[in-house]
Amino acid sequence: MTARRPPSAPNATPRRYSFERYLAAKRTVDDRALNAHVWQALADAAAGRASQASVQVLELGAGIGTMAERLLDRGLLPRMEYTGIEAQAKLAQRAGRRLRAWARRRRYDLSGQGNRLVLRRGSQETRLTFRTGDVLKLAPGLRGRAEVLLSHAFLDLLDLPTALPVLLATLRPGGLFHFSLNFDGVTAFEPAIDPALDGAIESLYHRTMDERRVDGRLSGDSRTGRHLFAALRAAGAQVQAAGASDWVVTPTGGGYPGDEAYFLHFIVHTLERALRPRPELDGRLLTRWVERRHRQIERGELTYIAHQLDVFGRVRGRAVSPSAPRTTRRP
Repeated sequence: MTARRPPSAPNATPRRYSFERYLAAKRTVDDRALNAHVWQALADAAAGRASQASVQVLELGAGIGTMAERLLDRGLLPRMEYTGIEAQAKLAQRAGRRLRAWARRRRYDLSGQGNRLVLRRGSQETRLTFRTGDVLKLAPGLRGRAEVLLSHAFLDLLDLPTALPVLLATLRPGGLFHFSLNFDGVTAFEPAIDPALDGAIESLYHRTMDERRVDGRLSGDSRTGRHLFAALRAAGAQVQAAGASDWVVTPTGGGYPGDEAYFLHFIVHTLERALRPRPELDGRLLTRWVERRHRQIERGELTYIAHQLDVFGRVRGRAVSPSAPRTTRRP
């Protein structure tokens, strides 16, 4: 058996896991994954609104604020009022602290307190607010307020037919949406350990997404990416750009960029937690498989791929539906 590296080693398997650290670690993975064509379609459409005094932006499942950072880094909207909704209070609080430190490093004039910040630099002014709550419960109170609606690695936690009209109704007529990193049914780990076992584990992991229940209702879909197109049409939205946004993490020179080894360990850990209760899978086989995957990361050997899709478009009118189930969050 391969000896475990000490926790100080660059690729070492963590003794404990932090979801906040995972969200920070995947920033570089997400940056590579975002579809450039779809993002450019959003940027081109947003440019037509740049002359407005302030553009209302709403993000669903805002996490620790990495998408807000990305919007500012890429200069998408020089003047905007951004509201990020996050179910976990500690993540919303972390977003406020993270954006405050981020803004100081970039020499913004900074004001505001807690989860409300105002960033100014030259003619640019951004107001950021991070709210805690279930997006599907808060959405009816935000009806018709947003001009740009964002969702990043989040929609695959929902039941699209019931949730999507509620979320799109937060947009004004003609409003824009950019839904990124929507999982679409492919998880791959290379090199193979046992092709039959690898396939069984990946298939069962996808089933846990399809069978996820929140408050007794189904909430999730392992093929959200492909199903999103029909759901958007049914909700009265028009898709204007779409493309793949796959996560691809592979070692270079025996290591991984940034904190991406931690990202990989967290993915394997999440998969184990999802599958451990499943009677269809021998627990001893799962334990050995998980241990070998962690060792592959430690040695800088593992490549991980997840197939996802980005979609951009606009709404012509408003849609609403009865209340939909609450959500959890996927890794």
